[in-house]
Amino acid sequence: MATTVDIKQLLEAGAHFGHKTERWHPKMAPYIHSKRGGTHIIDLAQTVSGLEEALNFLTKTAAAGKQVLLVGTKRQAQAIVKQAAEEVGMPYVTERWLGGMLTNWNTIGGRVKHLKDLEARLASGELANKYNKLEVQRFQEEIAHMNVMYGGVKDMNSRPGAVFVVDVLSDANAVREAKRLGIPVVALVDTNADPSQVTYPIPSNDDAIKTIQLMLDYVKSAIQTGQASAQKVADKLDKTDKADKADAPSEFAKSEELAKIDKADVVAAATDEATAKTLKADAETQKTEKTEKIEKTKATEKVEGPEKIEKVDRVEEVEKVEEAN
Repeated sequence: MATTVDIKQLLEAGAHFGHKTERWHPKMAPYIHSKRGGTHIIDLAQTVSGLEEALNFLTKTAAAGKQVLLVGTKRQAQAIVKQAAEEVGMPYVTERWLGGMLTNWNTIGGRVKHLKDLEARLASGELANKYNKLEVQRFQEEIAHMNVMYGGVKDMNSRPGAVFVVDVLSDANAVREAKRLGIPVVALVDTNADPSQVTYPIPSNDDAIKTIQLMLDYVKSAIQTGQASAQKVADKLDKTDKADKADAPSEFAKSEELAKIDKADVVAAATDEATAKTLKADAETQKTEKTEKIEKTKATEKVEGPEKIEKVDRVEEVEKVEEAN
């Protein structure tokens, strides 16, 4: 659900008040409604249009799981930006913008890693066990100082999905670095600023506390809408995974049954093959025994043949002698 913008709230918050006419930027001419008392009046219809477009983009960015870096280093914006960022769990910069916070993240990330390491060692009691009280106090002071500089970006990825800037003049370095890396910039643009430097310009008063508070409320609502959408998608995926895991045992049982059937078929086939081999081996053995028996018989006949002939001749001679007598 898109975040709706109320033009009456913008009017009550003073979002239509610009700077003095002598301090205006020519590229802001399409967003200026009129002049009043030497001050430019911003066209709130243009403000509503630009704000709705920017909020839709922030919602999509948050829904995609990307981070939105909130930047507001001017005094009246620091507390508002920090509170809004902490409520939605986004990184923020409310102190001085450190050069290279986006373009030289390797160096900044090293300092952030050192800060996290010191905090972990202090919480575990390692520093207290290893160093005396004075040295531990110095470590605590170092942690406090680094938290002022890097505390808002401790959990930031190396490259956020978008950057929201309250004042493009006060935080020109942030806009410049984001533009160099191709990161979309959403910013409040007053009549003294150049809107062409911003991807999603929101023509508005960037000095009044009420206006800044209202704009951050809109931004916070848009980010929360995107996060809720992302959470719904994550929950749906979790349910799908659980359903797949629930179906997995039945599929596993089916596979086991098929494996048992295949195993039984293999055993039966192996048994039939073994039986066939045994019968074939018995037949060959019988054939071999018959062949050996026949050969032995022939050999015996060859040996006994001459002896039988001699016996027959002797019997005939005896019979002849008896007849003569």
